Amino acid sequence: MGKKGTGYGLQSGDFRYNDETVARLINAIMLDGKKEVAAKVVYDAFDIIAGKIEEGEALEVFRKAMSNVAPLVEVRSKRVGGATYQIPMEVQPARRTALAFRWIKQFATKRGGRSMAEKLAAELLDASNEQGASVKKRDEVHRMAEANKAFAHFRF
Repeated sequence: MGKKGTGYGLQSGDFRYNDETVARLINAIMLDGKKEVAAKVVYDAFDIIAGKIEEGEALEVFRKAMSNVAPLVEVRSKRVGGATYQIPMEVQPARRTALAFRWIKQFATKRGGRSMAEKLAAELLDASNEQGASVKKRDEVHRMAEANKAFAHFRF
């Protein structure tokens, strides 16, 4: 008989917004276990966003950016016979947010020589407006899945 599973993945919200997604963003930004530094970067980025937008709040911009960056489908490699096919697969919700965090962090880090908070704020603002490198990455992943739609019958 199987044992009862643990309740992993449950996380309390962050200090300022009491939001689980913001807490996960802080954990994604964190380097070398320095959570206070990561939290300061994220909160400073949200303050910069709040200063730049007229109506609404930074949390809404963040949520819109996350929904614009999170991919719906991706391609996975599978060997069939001697050939390797790129098979389009639907992305699970937890992986969608993880990929969105990863891409936002990656492309915010690549931006030019300002502070990380300014780069993160700029990337989130661009992503909420359907612009920026992270949205282009999502579009590229969707294009790859669309191009390989013929192999969808090879699902795992």
